Amino acid sequence: MLEEINKNAQTRMAKSVESLRHDLTHLRTGRASVALVDQLIVPYYGSDVPLTQVANVAVADARSLTITPFEKPMVAVVEKAILGSNLGLTPTTVGAVIRINLPALTEERRKELSKQVAGEGENAKVAIRNIRRDSIHQVKELLKDKQISEDEAHRGEDDIQKVTDKFVKEVDAVVKNKEDELMAI
Repeated sequence: MLEEINKNAQTRMAKSVESLRHDLTHLRTGRASVALVDQLIVPYYGSDVPLTQVANVAVADARSLTITPFEKPMVAVVEKAILGSNLGLTPTTVGAVIRINLPALTEERRKELSKQVAGEGENAKVAIRNIRRDSIHQVKELLKDKQISEDEAHRGEDDIQKVTDKFVKEVDAVVKNKEDELMAI
């Protein structure tokens, strides 16, 4: 019973950390990344589709992306979608290729993004603490139903706390890595 609760908590906490990592890939650092435009939605013949379904996205060099739409008429549509997004990027079009140059981040923008990263990290920690609360509640329910002894309940709570501490440290490490990446010039 306790092992099952502990494993469930670990799985859910690992998913929270993975979700944080995924969310942080969409934050713009000084380097070009395909993940930057992954979530961009483009209108395509009456339906909205992800950019990757209507164009080839590639990293040209450290500070620029190239987007090559599969169909010529999509160039203007993709360009409009990039301009309308909240990414703060300006595309330049040469024929059928859209080029996005990523300017170097200003110190002010770096600090702003750093605060955003810290906020995302805090949200992940809150999610992990909520999972801990749920797991401890399950242990207390087992104790209340007399399915486990008090000693087992205390041991179970201690194990859940150790797992929580481990994942909170992991979140801190992920946030620190992203902040270091942002602050690197």
